[in-house]
Amino acid sequence: MIDPALWDLLACPCPAHGDVTHDANLGEIVCTVCGLRFPIRDGIPVMLLDEARKS
Repeated sequence: MIDPALWDLLACPCPAHGDVTHDANLGEIVCTVCGLRFPIRDGIPVMLLDEARKS
């Protein structure tokens, strides 16, 4: 589970720095602008472009 206060700070590392949402079914964070999906491992969002996958 990600700390709710952290959601206010999270943004996609893409050039647009888009807002992100949580896909609880897949356990990923999704950028609302570019659609990249980032994994959450042990409750820690891995917001690295090398770790992202396309929607």
